[in-house]
Amino acid sequence: MVRVWQRVAMSELEHRTRIGRCACGGVRYRIDGPVREVMDCHCEPCRRITGHHMAATSAAVGDVVFDADASLSWYAGTPTTEYGFCSTCGSTLFWRAGDKADRLSIAAGSLDGPTGLSTVLILFGDEAADYHRLDPGIETLPGDH
Repeated sequence: MVRVWQRVAMSELEHRTRIGRCACGGVRYRIDGPVREVMDCHCEPCRRITGHHMAATSAAVGDVVFDADASLSWYAGTPTTEYGFCSTCGSTLFWRAGDKADRLSIAAGSLDGPTGLSTVLILFGDEAADYHRLDPGIETLPGDH
């Protein structure tokens, strides 16, 4: 069964290198390849790790090059997912699932702007925090489909 978020297309934008980092600069990376449009995930683990929701693009693991990663740490948020963060400043940077070892989800807010990306899908909309209003113009899925 293909998960619904796997149908979200890669960005049709002109190919360019994108650069990102944590707040303190201890983790710096480049993406030299296509990226997926942004998806927002409101599942409880993503809400807890980010303090709001995960807004992430993704790229092939081989297209992500680290210029600095000494403070990059990984936290197993669930039995099948890990979150990458800077152990110095605490910035949430990445998300990866064990069944998608070839892809790395990247916190869109860690990219230098302008990104040229758009939010195209909301996941786990039924788990969104009560203070947050979802954008009715973006396709919203209630849970894991």
